[in-house]
Amino acid sequence: MEMEYKTFRGNLKMPVIGLGTWGIGGGYWTPDCSRKAEWVALLRRAIEFGYRMFDTAEMYGGGCSEEIVGAAVSSSGLPRDEFFIISKVWPNHASYNDVLKSAKNSVSRLGTYIDLYLLHWPSREVPISETIRAFEKLIDDGLIKFMGVSNFDSRLLMEAMGAAKKHEVVADEVKYNLSDRFVERDLMPVAVRENIAIIAYSPLGTGSLLNPSSKGFEVLSRVASKYGKTPAQVALNWLIGKPNTVAIPKATSEKHLRENLEALGWRLSQEDVEQLEQAYPIT
Repeated sequence: MEMEYKTFRGNLKMPVIGLGTWGIGGGYWTPDCSRKAEWVALLRRAIEFGYRMFDTAEMYGGGCSEEIVGAAVSSSGLPRDEFFIISKVWPNHASYNDVLKSAKNSVSRLGTYIDLYLLHWPSREVPISETIRAFEKLIDDGLIKFMGVSNFDSRLLMEAMGAAKKHEVVADEVKYNLSDRFVERDLMPVAVRENIAIIAYSPLGTGSLLNPSSKGFEVLSRVASKYGKTPAQVALNWLIGKPNTVAIPKATSEKHLRENLEALGWRLSQEDVEQLEQAYPIT
């Protein structure tokens, strides 16, 4: 399946579907590299299927996830510029010097530069202006190409954008799926106006969307049958059809890797979009 792309502020070009790697290589700051070869092989298969964007973070497996992404990309035989790597710095490391240190460590584990570097969550201690200043130095030094934020509402996003002096904040990674559409009320109007990328994590609601007993599933299933697609493919297609939105579903099997890419190459009708949105109202 041929990948589709969207272009955002600052000439940021991103695949509309990538691969989330939370849980690959360990958990919350806890590395588990015992299955490293297996995970690298899975990501290599993802690359063969057509994935070009990987979302990771220093927190994921305490950096082991970054090592796995880096190993898969470097051993793929494809040019580095075909890939788009997202990584994130934890808010405990949001100070100027800590951001620089975290980024250097992430680049070392990845074995390459970072395309998009995000502040994982807003920091309660460090002003966003200090973090952004560090991000701008990282861009100047060639360690990262673009900078952004994650889990920021519209007010905090605008604050981050206002803090940028030399380069632009171009993305906000947030939880967004059919059953959790708050983004449309708060963040999306600003993102569309400013041409900011919305990177949707948990695009399938960590699986809850696909539970047959979940609210709205009957409509989701019916629409899927109409297109000869799975509920997951319809949910992803709905999401990437939204303005300024790309999705990073996690998949840990070849079956799901392939399934998610089948959300590409077609579009839901406006009538079916409206049916889905009535079944999954904004709360």
